[in-house]
Amino acid sequence: MGFPTKVQLIKRKASEQWYINFPSAIAQAMEFARGEEVEWIVEDKRLLALRRPSAPPPVLKKTLPSSNSSKHSGGNAPTAAAQRASTSAPSSSP
Repeated sequence: MGFPTKVQLIKRKASEQWYINFPSAIAQAMEFARGEEVEWIVEDKRLLALRRPSAPPPVLKKTLPSSNSSKHSGGNAPTAAAQRASTSAPSSSP
């Protein structure tokens, strides 16, 4: 879900500044800190990405599947690649 936001421009005698404000809901969900430095990346004219070098760590840890998981899926059954190789190889029987 997107949050529509207007781009603001403040013109001064010697300069101009552009502003894009984050809606409060996004800032709170992302746990931004006051004064936090971020980096804008222009992907193309339609996509502007924000990189956070010092983002807080994720709350939920991602776990990798155990290497023992293959024991529960048939153990000695041939892999799909091995099955394809055996069916595509020419027959050597007379």
